[in-house]
Amino acid sequence: MSGYRNPHWGSSSKDMAPPKPRRLYQVWKGSNKFFFGGRIIFGPDVASLFLSIFLIGAPAVTFCSKVFTKVRGAEEHSNQLRFWYPVLVIGLIVTFLDLMFLLLTSGRDPGIVPRQSRPPESDGSFDIHRASMEWVNGGAPHLRFPRTKDVIVNGHVVKLKYCDTCLLYRPPRASHCSICNNCVQRFDHHCPWVGQCIGVRNYRFFFLFISSSTFLCIYVFFFSWINILQEQHGDSLWKTMSREITSVILIVYCFIAVWFVGGLTVFHFYLICSNQTTYENFRYRYDKKENPYNKGMQRNIRELFLSSIPPSMNNFRSWVLEEENEGRSVALNIGGSVMSSKEKSDREIGSKLAEDGRIPVPEHLQNLNYNGIDNNKKNKDADGVHCISLTLFLPTLIIRHHVYIEVHCLQDSRAQRLSGCKISVTQDDHYLDLFACQIFSSLDGMYVCGGLRQL
Repeated sequence: MSGYRNPHWGSSSKDMAPPKPRRLYQVWKGSNKFFFGGRIIFGPDVASLFLSIFLIGAPAVTFCSKVFTKVRGAEEHSNQLRFWYPVLVIGLIVTFLDLMFLLLTSGRDPGIVPRQSRPPESDGSFDIHRASMEWVNGGAPHLRFPRTKDVIVNGHVVKLKYCDTCLLYRPPRASHCSICNNCVQRFDHHCPWVGQCIGVRNYRFFFLFISSSTFLCIYVFFFSWINILQEQHGDSLWKTMSREITSVILIVYCFIAVWFVGGLTVFHFYLICSNQTTYENFRYRYDKKENPYNKGMQRNIRELFLSSIPPSMNNFRSWVLEEENEGRSVALNIGGSVMSSKEKSDREIGSKLAEDGRIPVPEHLQNLNYNGIDNNKKNKDADGVHCISLTLFLPTLIIRHHVYIEVHCLQDSRAQRLSGCKISVTQDDHYLDLFACQIFSSLDGMYVCGGLRQL
């Protein structure tokens, strides 16, 4: 007997506990890293954030220390004190704002689109038997739904692409980040310097970060030169520079850095004025056709800086049922035909709630009364009504009105069957019922549940 064993199962079926609830961030399928109980979210390359803080903080602290020394040594009410004291205060404020914008960019949800647990509704033209077998073998079924959808945005046709990872049609301007493994709204790019995707919810802070970094570079560069000129005292410039090594290093450092952050700031200001993203600019080139999102420079700028930031689509601290990594967690689609969403809901969890608020056991499960797996083939041959076909349709939990139906099985590769299967039914994290059965392969490629009994 190999492979999928629920760690909650004991030697007896009565020892099986329902899946325990966990926070969403604890079972998140993206590559993000969470801190403080899911309140702060970073990308997988969050370590680069410390490098960025050092590259900003080290020269800024060095500059402010240099200015503080000049202020401390200046005479009271002197021109030198009146000149350098505001320089120190402004330098500290700009450094603080720069680091704050960096953290706001890196430590927040950039606009992650919640991934779905199942593909969108298909047109019904797919081989349900083949889909069942492919899910069991770990592959995706050949569902025949369009890879793109056309929507109208400001009078222009925009194609929505299907994401095979998140199982959804991406909203307009959204794209999938291969580093974070998430679809992100208004995806701009993944920035390794901040260790986070840049999207609709942090692009404003990203632009403020790079623009304040540019201003800080120019600020330190300019006043480092002023310091050298003030310390010249009739000496040659080279001799003064040999004495003011710290100022020279800051000048060289800021001169190099400003070409990077300054060029990035100018480029993104152009993108803001034309209402483009970096991804769109490099991939689509709207200069050959009209940009459907361009509202004019003034409205584009107001949209970024004066509009409210949309709330996150994810509550990473919400409670969800844990999917067992070692067990088979699959949704049940009872029967061998394609059903509508309402029919699926009715057949999976029952037609209505009981008076006590519990979900009644589906009729398909109530009517089965097997004594064991050995009698299954005999019963099936006799009248064909004692078995039900369970199409193993999706490798996830099926959610209908907060009801979870989860299947865990042990796989016997030699017998080509799933044995020791247990079906747990829970609602709103409350355990409702537990069933056990033997599931094995039938000739038509379906999976048959035999020996079903309530535990």
